[in-house]
Amino acid sequence: MEFSLLGPIAVTTGSAELSLGPAKRRSVLALLLLQPNTTVPLEQLIDSLWEEEPPEHARTVVQGHVSRLRATLAEGGAEAYGIELATHGSAYLLRLPEELIDAHRFGELVALARPEAAPADAVPLLREALGLWRGPALTGTVTSPPFAAAAHALEERRLTAVEALGRAHGTLGEHEQAAAILYSAAVNHPLREGLIAGLMRALFHTGRQSDALEWFHRTRRLLNEELGVDPGERLRGAYEEILRAEAAGGGRTGAARPAGGARGTGGASGGTPSSGTSSGGGRSGASGDGRSATGSEARPVDGTARAPVQGSADRDGARGDAGAPGTDGTRQGTPAGGRGGSGSGRAGAPPRLLPRPPARFLGREDQLATLTTVLTDGTTGESPLAVVAGPAGVGKTACAVQWAHLYAGSFPDGQLFADLRGFGEGDEAPPAEILGDFLLALGTPPERVPSSAQAASALFRSLVAERRLLVVLDNARSSAQVRPLLPGGPHCATVVTSRSRLDGLVATDWARPVGLQTLGHEEGAALLGAMLGPDRVAEDPAAARELVDLCDGLPLALRAAAAQLTARPRWRLARLAAALRDERRRLALLSAEDTGIAAALRMSVARLSADDARLLSALATSADGHLNASLAAALAGYDPERTQDGLDRLTEMHLVDEEATDVYTISTLTQLFARDERGEGGESDTSDES
Repeated sequence: MEFSLLGPIAVTTGSAELSLGPAKRRSVLALLLLQPNTTVPLEQLIDSLWEEEPPEHARTVVQGHVSRLRATLAEGGAEAYGIELATHGSAYLLRLPEELIDAHRFGELVALARPEAAPADAVPLLREALGLWRGPALTGTVTSPPFAAAAHALEERRLTAVEALGRAHGTLGEHEQAAAILYSAAVNHPLREGLIAGLMRALFHTGRQSDALEWFHRTRRLLNEELGVDPGERLRGAYEEILRAEAAGGGRTGAARPAGGARGTGGASGGTPSSGTSSGGGRSGASGDGRSATGSEARPVDGTARAPVQGSADRDGARGDAGAPGTDGTRQGTPAGGRGGSGSGRAGAPPRLLPRPPARFLGREDQLATLTTVLTDGTTGESPLAVVAGPAGVGKTACAVQWAHLYAGSFPDGQLFADLRGFGEGDEAPPAEILGDFLLALGTPPERVPSSAQAASALFRSLVAERRLLVVLDNARSSAQVRPLLPGGPHCATVVTSRSRLDGLVATDWARPVGLQTLGHEEGAALLGAMLGPDRVAEDPAAARELVDLCDGLPLALRAAAAQLTARPRWRLARLAAALRDERRRLALLSAEDTGIAAALRMSVARLSADDARLLSALATSADGHLNASLAAALAGYDPERTQDGLDRLTEMHLVDEEATDVYTISTLTQLFARDERGEGGESDTSDES
């Protein structure tokens, strides 16, 4: 007997498929299979089965479906396979060997595959795993938030396996096979940057450079038009790899390159070479987009869209320009031909590298006013510096970028922007890299950009000493990362955003802290109304208030909740609120694509030391999220001094809030995340990176 979740819900025994009945009965079975050998409360089944409010006789309906499933399984010989559908009070338990579930076998095969270390073994394992899929996961279940979240999670695992199979073929040098595998997935998921990056590399290695670059520019346009963001680290990295390889004469081994270095301008399909060429080896749209943010605050779910810092990919001048993106996808700013001369940066237009203004930005009047006071006060004779700090997902980047656009006219010599990647998936951006980008954007010839951070910092300060320039440094991890990037001129202003308070900048550089707090009920409901329409929120104000509470007032979580409701226009707010009450599913539901509160918190926790991560995990076991140092020490098993030091660091990172002296709180979403990490053994994987 075999159970299928990776496609239509089905049970087969031998060559026959059992008749499972209507959608709700299939949904009951699916929910039990998603939690095999675990008791599933009747109330959870009821909440999951009805998209609207459940009927009064819902318990009877579910009990009837369970009874029919038990009979169907028995008729198929379930007992011989060690399968039992048991009742435990007001809960149900489906006992069975988990290898009978296709989703479990899929996970085991993927876990065994090591596409980089053992690609020859990984290819058949991953092909067998992907061969278990017979269509979209959980087909035939009801359309409710729990099943949508579960199907989304399974689809994410499938796409991750597709990417891994592409990497395995690439490691073996089988780039044609990699391109064929990744192409169809990329067409169906045009905003999944990991897929596009893998496809770009595969196409490039098969000699289809123009198609690879066209995929980048098409995806960049889609990201900008549909999500208001720029390419992330993986997609940008693939693009810059290709540019560097081409500049060095790379490409497909043994593949003939067009005479004179001319290339196709890029085909629409990405699957076949384009016939067009560009003269003199020029690139069609090869503008060299720089960095965009990773992590939660790089996505529209917290109201922030990032723009790149230009000019970092090629130190040999292979890129055509270093300006900001124009509305038509071309580059504006200093032309390549304007970089000659002394390198003073005066040639060409000033750099305008700010991201586009955040969509649906609301409130934060007090913080915007504070930024205005701090950054436009010209009486001090010093370069003003503000640090916008707060927890993950609170909208720090949105606030900083909104202010920067409002006051861009006060800085006529340009605006620079850089994502420091302090809380991203990879390593933080080294100062030398960011300074190199700044200098190129200001018109410095590539050959005159110093390689050392100290020399580049000195040149940067010299270039901007007399300018009226705004610098926005987003997503900083530490004060040490920021200091070399500060302009220093009396007419320059700098805004830094970080999840850390960056007390060092306050102490040594007289930075003014601007704290961002979570949204209250009125502000949170207004944000929901801005995204969903005021009428939809006004019809159920109590549910809107509950959603704000369930999202801890975080804009990131509220925007993810609004995304769920936008995709399902018939749902009432109360339906999603009911689903979010289940703490086991809340983090999964508060996600959109590959972003969400869990992803944002993971970035913060990854930067903790092992001791602090264990302390946070212990604090998450607090019943109500309120505790003092003594209780924290008891929960963690630490001595008082060690506990107090850890609490101070967690507070500085906004993972814990100190409401008053020795009164600490941990938000519900942070508790849920830390508990999940504890349950999955996340503590053992935390390394000391502090």
